[in-house]
Amino acid sequence: MRTLVDQSLVEAGRLMRRWPREQEVITSTLVLPVLLLLMYQLVLNRALTASSGTDAIYGFVPMIAVTGAMYGAMGTGLSLHAEVESGLLRRFWVLPVHRGAGLIGRLIAECGRTLVATALVVVLGVALGLRFHAGWLGLLGALLVPVVLIPGFATMVITVGVGKAGAKVVQLFAAVTLLGMFFNSGFVPVDNYPGWLQPIVRAQPMSCAIETMRNFTLGGPVLLPFLQTLAWSAALAVAFGTLAIRGYRRAAQG
Repeated sequence: MRTLVDQSLVEAGRLMRRWPREQEVITSTLVLPVLLLLMYQLVLNRALTASSGTDAIYGFVPMIAVTGAMYGAMGTGLSLHAEVESGLLRRFWVLPVHRGAGLIGRLIAECGRTLVATALVVVLGVALGLRFHAGWLGLLGALLVPVVLIPGFATMVITVGVGKAGAKVVQLFAAVTLLGMFFNSGFVPVDNYPGWLQPIVRAQPMSCAIETMRNFTLGGPVLLPFLQTLAWSAALAVAFGTLAIRGYRRAAQG
């Protein structure tokens, strides 16, 4: 267990040092969320604030933070596929390294990347008018919500990233994630959607995480939406965990 932990941290450190040199990771993790938040705030803030009765920045920041975390995982999925194609995973497989260190280290790195990206979005949100009515605990909770969601989502991305058509499938997931930006509780209140669509929008994982972050900032109830976010992450990890392990092993041995 000590070996697994140490080598997983080494792998996480390798990835986090490498990602700043990869354009797709930097763009999806840092550049895109900043541009999206500025665009939403400058173009849509007044109209959406008037329609909801609450300053729209309290929906924009959670929505962009969660979307950035998920979209950033797509960039690291493309990076993983490139490692498979280049044979890097095969070279790691023959080294005296714990077999689980690669996957666990990658998930740890994903959590670290998500935390950095969320902090950047929150800092920009504060500059645009976001305030934490729940104090420092609200700030800490808001930073950790995307970190809780991303392990399950990253497991799904890893599953497709190690496949032969990984690059195309990851790009398809990225398009679906961006589409999800327009069907969540951070964009407009759920009641503004058609009646048949409201249960789907309310229950989808982005909305659960967004509501948790919003309540951490405004001081509302956080237990139920946080448990829903945790349940989504755990369900995705369980559903795709075995497939991710098998695909990673097959890609490393192939």
